[in-house]
Amino acid sequence: METLEIAIKLLIAVLIGGIIGAEREYHNKSAGLRTLMLICLGATLFTMFSMEIGAHTSPDRIASNIVTGIGFVGAGVIFMGGTGINGVTTAATIWTTAALGVGVGAGHQYIALAGCIILVGILYAFKAIEEWIDRINRVHTYKITCGYREHVFEHYEDLMKRYHLSYKRGPFCRDLQTCLATWDAEGSKKNHADFIEHILNDTEVQKFEF
Repeated sequence: METLEIAIKLLIAVLIGGIIGAEREYHNKSAGLRTLMLICLGATLFTMFSMEIGAHTSPDRIASNIVTGIGFVGAGVIFMGGTGINGVTTAATIWTTAALGVGVGAGHQYIALAGCIILVGILYAFKAIEEWIDRINRVHTYKITCGYREHVFEHYEDLMKRYHLSYKRGPFCRDLQTCLATWDAEGSKKNHADFIEHILNDTEVQKFEF
């Protein structure tokens, strides 16, 4: 490969990684600007080296291991948080960015640039769609601790029904005159907010986790 061609490929790889990384950095994700720039650049370099070193035998030998190697990087950003498993989208973004880097290294710069635009569009557009879905339907786990009395938990389940929340009853626990119950409740953001406000103003509730 000529020096100019190599320079153009490396610059395009840095540009693609920078565009995707800027979007992740803006949303304060674990893999940001520098990480995705390096991933795209590294994938491009591995592909170029693979084509040069194995030109007469197996030009894809080194590049084929990018898919396996990038899996370890992606797995490092996936973790269990308080709201479930987090980082899967960022891991998928890392995987796709590496694929774009391979495309640049193999000489398919225009396809890689188009893929970059589509990827950023997906990250932005579907973020808005996810927020809209979250407004109309979300799941909260409620833990209520209160003094024991007969049918006490049925009272809170009736409140959930009043605020149009469907629920699944979790474990109950009683310790002398104190009891604890857990529910997974599903409903709109507004209905959850109304229910939470009601419980926060309930003087009989000793502890409320949500």
